[in-house]
Amino acid sequence: MLFAVGAASLAVWVSLLAFRGGFWRADVTLPSSAPDHPQDAAVVAIIPARDEAETVAAVLEAHAGCDYGGPFTVILVDDGSTDGTGRIAAEVAARSPRPIHVVTAPPLPEGWTGKLWAVETGLRRIGDLAPQARWVLLTDADILHAPDTLRRLVIFAEERGIALASLMARLDDSGFWGRLLVPAFIFFFQKLYPFAWIADPKRRTAGAAGGCMLVARDALAEIGGMGAIRGALIDDCSLAAQIKRGPPRRRIWLGLTRDAAVSLRDNRRLGTIWKMVARTAFAQLRHSRWLLAGTVLSMALIYLAGPVLVLGLPLHGDWAAAGLGAAAWALAARAYLPTLKLYGRPARDALWLPLAALLYTLMTLDSARRHRRGRGGAWKGRTYPHG
Repeated sequence: MLFAVGAASLAVWVSLLAFRGGFWRADVTLPSSAPDHPQDAAVVAIIPARDEAETVAAVLEAHAGCDYGGPFTVILVDDGSTDGTGRIAAEVAARSPRPIHVVTAPPLPEGWTGKLWAVETGLRRIGDLAPQARWVLLTDADILHAPDTLRRLVIFAEERGIALASLMARLDDSGFWGRLLVPAFIFFFQKLYPFAWIADPKRRTAGAAGGCMLVARDALAEIGGMGAIRGALIDDCSLAAQIKRGPPRRRIWLGLTRDAAVSLRDNRRLGTIWKMVARTAFAQLRHSRWLLAGTVLSMALIYLAGPVLVLGLPLHGDWAAAGLGAAAWALAARAYLPTLKLYGRPARDALWLPLAALLYTLMTLDSARRHRRGRGGAWKGRTYPHG
């Protein structure tokens, strides 16, 4: 029995490394762009903000100071903030060299999530505030963009005919919990949505990162704006699926970055990461108990079986099973190294991937528990149990 478990774990890892789109290489990144490329396409950024007073000023100032050569307008939508977010944004707008407009989201309609309603509010104002916009930058009020990020994204998308170009913002990995869990989160995301498959128009795999998405305005119009995904908790991947699968079918792309887009969200506490995952994990599984059970069993086989067989050798005495477990554990660690390198973490941290996997499995179980109790999708004072 133990030998079979070890063999199955090793076989899964061989298959993942060989046939899962090379997800583990962590090598899909935004290329540098020639500075003399024409930058005449008008862009408008839509930033939904709910209680983001700590970060909104820095984020807006970064947008105002970007080096994009074409017309660039920012629309920040204050989504019922109670901490002065709108006031701070208005102060930055008053001194900005670029047009920044602060608007207030109307009352939340039934069936919408707050973030998507705020984005839709911004989209509906484009005709008045940025009518020439050809691209829409969907980003968050806690994502800091480098000066050249917008320029590089627009050039990349236009050169390659991409309707949605997204960057997985670099997340805060400070503190013990950040070091343990953040690179693992990026690794698991790449495995779930292999970036090479996302970019492949022949595959149905679609994914994006909501913190930084450059979208063709006409592509948004074709799907009916945010109304097409109005109740989605995993709104970024839902939007990517709508655009890629059409009709008409469009090309999309998702890449990694070290510093082009950086999240200012503090991840030093376990509770911060736990809440982020528990909010959407069960929705990712389509609220299915069968998919939940399968996910738990898969995580145990893929990430936990190897270490348990190795560390439990004194108890079970099966050297062959322990050898297979060690091989599976070694392949997992090897696959994790490129993501760790992206985050500047030492190679020895790869041995802790099983612990991170165990914690994420517990977060997923907690997500299901919260949904059963009617608290699924809770975020900043709102709950979306069926999103």
